[in-house]
Amino acid sequence: MSQPLQISADTAVKLSKQLGVPIEHLMHMPRHILLQKLAELAKNESQPSSESDPSS
Repeated sequence: MSQPLQISADTAVKLSKQLGVPIEHLMHMPRHILLQKLAELAKNESQPSSESDPSS
């Protein structure tokens, strides 16, 4: 059985919100899955959004 991730409580809360998963699932998520989800999140944030601020 894998050990819980070694991340701070603040980091766990932020990642949980950004990834849309419960903290309990996040803490026991395999490291390679977490890294994959973080890579997808970073890729999505780096792409220009078509829903950008209308005042620009």
